[in-house]
Amino acid sequence: MSIKSKLSLSISGIVAIILFLNIGIHYMSSKSAREESLEQQLHTIAEQLVITIESTEKMKMSMEYELGRKLRIAAMLAKAKLDPDVAAITNEQLVSLAQEIGIDDITLWQQIDGENVSVRSSNPDELHISSKSWDYWDTALHDIFDMKKVNVNKGQSALYYWSGPINYAFSDPSVINKWGYYYDGTTNYMINTMVNVAVSSQFDFLNSTNNVIHKLLSQESGLLEITGFDPEFFGEEPIIKLKQGIPVHNLDVKAIPFGTYHYPNHEKDLDRMTKALENGQSLRFNDTINGLDLVRSYIPIEVAGTPYVIGVSFDNRIIQEPVQKQLFMHVIISLGLILLTMLFSYNVAGHMIRPLQQILHKVNDISSGSFTYKLAIQRRDELGMLAARINTMGMNLQQYMTQLTDTASELRSTKQYLESFFNHTSDAIHVIDLDRNVIQVNDAFESIYGWSENEIIGHPLSNIPEDQRLAYEQLLITIWNGGSVADYETIRYTKDGQMIDVSMTVSPVRNEHEQIVAVASISRNITSRKQAEEMIRRSEKLSVVGQLAAGVAHEIRNPLTTLRGFVQLHQKNGSLTPLHLNLMMAELDQINMIVSEFLVLAKPQANRFERVIVEELICDIMMLLDSSAKLGNVDLVYRSVEDRDVPPIYGVSNQLKQVFVNVLKNGIEAMAENGGELVIELSCRGSDTVVIRFIDQGCGISDEDKIRIGEPFFTKKENGSGLGLMVCQQIISNHKGSLTFDSQLGQGTTVEIALPVMQQEQLT
Repeated sequence: MSIKSKLSLSISGIVAIILFLNIGIHYMSSKSAREESLEQQLHTIAEQLVITIESTEKMKMSMEYELGRKLRIAAMLAKAKLDPDVAAITNEQLVSLAQEIGIDDITLWQQIDGENVSVRSSNPDELHISSKSWDYWDTALHDIFDMKKVNVNKGQSALYYWSGPINYAFSDPSVINKWGYYYDGTTNYMINTMVNVAVSSQFDFLNSTNNVIHKLLSQESGLLEITGFDPEFFGEEPIIKLKQGIPVHNLDVKAIPFGTYHYPNHEKDLDRMTKALENGQSLRFNDTINGLDLVRSYIPIEVAGTPYVIGVSFDNRIIQEPVQKQLFMHVIISLGLILLTMLFSYNVAGHMIRPLQQILHKVNDISSGSFTYKLAIQRRDELGMLAARINTMGMNLQQYMTQLTDTASELRSTKQYLESFFNHTSDAIHVIDLDRNVIQVNDAFESIYGWSENEIIGHPLSNIPEDQRLAYEQLLITIWNGGSVADYETIRYTKDGQMIDVSMTVSPVRNEHEQIVAVASISRNITSRKQAEEMIRRSEKLSVVGQLAAGVAHEIRNPLTTLRGFVQLHQKNGSLTPLHLNLMMAELDQINMIVSEFLVLAKPQANRFERVIVEELICDIMMLLDSSAKLGNVDLVYRSVEDRDVPPIYGVSNQLKQVFVNVLKNGIEAMAENGGELVIELSCRGSDTVVIRFIDQGCGISDEDKIRIGEPFFTKKENGSGLGLMVCQQIISNHKGSLTFDSQLGQGTTVEIALPVMQQEQLT
């Protein structure tokens, strides 16, 4: 598409957006105005209905009050004219008495076996009726017989009297009555007076409300229905009772007290009515019922303390049609304006882009590599400035092309140098991607590991020993977090299964956005160097063994000299005293102890590492040495610094017990003169180290002696060999821990043993 067409379409598009935005704003404002008008209509309807219902409710209450008062007076007159014993009263007497008083019927009730039963009546159909199934009526009659105030929140209550609400008669469901009940305890019966309420005259009060609704429906064409909801009964099962075999609705229990309900949606209507009552505001919803698109509003009102909800249903088509007609006209007009804009802008764009043809010709020359042609600049507007810039760009591009040619030649030389270094270095280099697949190797990789480039590219390396996998995973995590690892010594397999020692340098490979895209590893075979180092270590060990042997020979020679002297004495005298024999046994024990500790140093036993709970080990040792400590007036005190369980360690329980016993004995002996507390303190250092401290209050160690701690045959004890701490240091070293001393002369000594926490992989 040409610039001319694009410019024309762009201008037309902008105009179209403006026009359609205007249409949208006008549509929304018209719709909002229509909705505001509808809302005002709803409030007017609600106000009219409230006034009508309030006046109706007042008329109904006034009429019911007058009827109730009339029935109470009639009951009191009947009581004055009737015998207090029901057995002395006949039904015929009640007929004449009802006519005399001016009411329709009189019925006398008694309590028989706990039930309220009619025993005499001017109406034969009212005889032998029980109130047991009359709900709150039965409760009210029981309260009257008990001479209590009736409190059922229905009808009218007075002293010894209650009048129920207007309802259908039980004996004749076609008759609507008002009842009154009177009992003051002076008779053995309750007097029930009744008057008939004609539906066509006094009782039909709601006709006025329905008339107002009918008038509103006729005045507004879009108004389909007005419904009055009683929240107390709407949604509940209707109370229908069989009276003389005829199902009858209670008049005082009506879910729709006024209006019509031709568009039912019971579940949604109940939920919306509840929300309108809770919010205290009218709510509006859209519904489709009986094929009609409806706008339904729910308006909460309150009449004489009773809450109602007025439901108003409008035909949405009547509301939307005027707005949609306006929208249609605006769209037609806007489309015509857009077509005119397209024609006009197309002609204007053609005139504006003519100078661009020369610029396009110059750009074509530049793209083909010709930079000599220059544009003739005859304009001083933006297009003239563009032509000048293109001329300058042509000259600069010619310079840049020359520089790029020189740079490309330099890059080729650098690439050849790097490729030569990569392929001819004696160290193996391999690169893996983030999925751990090898993507590049050099020639030295094949000579060291045995895999050729075709065999390994695209596959992960499988030369990592099983016990080194965890360390390798941790190394990769370090690299992926942006770090690097240099001179990392480990072991790897070659293709033929041979294990070699290697020194690795691992670093991340980043792209131009500084994101890690690969990992490069440089490996050097150090198997020969390791073998040479091992030979050096063996030579050093032989030297140490020689020194130890000399020391052992020196230490053993002293007790042997004593033994030789006693043996010679025995040869001369022919017998030895018990004192001499005891001295000889002691010297033999000393020789045995020195040789045993020397054997531990020279030839350690096979170790079986297992899970060790340090706290349990310390408790066992404290129990073992408690009696010895008490003899020296020393109290052993255990203290755990942590408020949680100390994690287990991985070690040899007997060897660790030997170390702890040795340290504790040294502390007890150091405190033998003055006694005191020897504290064993257990804590954690971080999440990977368990620390055990032995804190005594003994004589302490001088700075000169601290330097020689662990030296063979160095001891301050009279009967010591100087090998105990050396053995302890070797055991702790085999457990990959540390043994340190902190002491000052005369102020006690703190021995700290740090051991690594047992790792998850050591469980398997």
